[in-house]
Amino acid sequence: MDNSAGQYPSVSGGPAEALVRFLTERSLFLAAAESCTSGLVADLVGSVAGASRCFWGSFVSYSLQAKTAMLGVRGEILAEYGPVSAETARAMAAGTLEKSTADAAVSVTGLAGPGSGGSDVLLGTVWIGTALRGGKVRAERFHFNGGRNEVRQQAALKALEQILEELMDKETRRGVGYALCEKAPCG
Repeated sequence: MDNSAGQYPSVSGGPAEALVRFLTERSLFLAAAESCTSGLVADLVGSVAGASRCFWGSFVSYSLQAKTAMLGVRGEILAEYGPVSAETARAMAAGTLEKSTADAAVSVTGLAGPGSGGSDVLLGTVWIGTALRGGKVRAERFHFNGGRNEVRQQAALKALEQILEELMDKETRRGVGYALCEKAPCG
């Protein structure tokens, strides 16, 4: 997968500002479930002025136990597929919707390194899950290069892009037009 950041014309803050504007204009709320990003998604969204109008919050579910206790990820999923998998990313996103009142959820689980912890998963592998209330739960795999913090930062940015794309796709499928980048940046 391409790991380059997307372009958001007329939105100076990139995907976080574009996402906050999109959600706010539609009175929608987002929640996140973060493992390897440890709250970076929440930090990016929360850094945008006005985020309190559209950001429900984030579950930092770093350990297997946290994924189970906070998000309801079944132990069988973790045992069979591992924490860095499509199945876990989807379960995290679905669990986030179940545990919140948000309209949309994004999840991030991956292996940022520097070591593998005995895993067969390639360093830099990240699964991003998306879930929309009343919609499908999806997961997509990405591979990011760089050191631990570079992988985490890239994953957080990609998570924002993924949930924004999913929301925009849903709106387009419903036949509703949108003008995401016609107005001044959020704030």
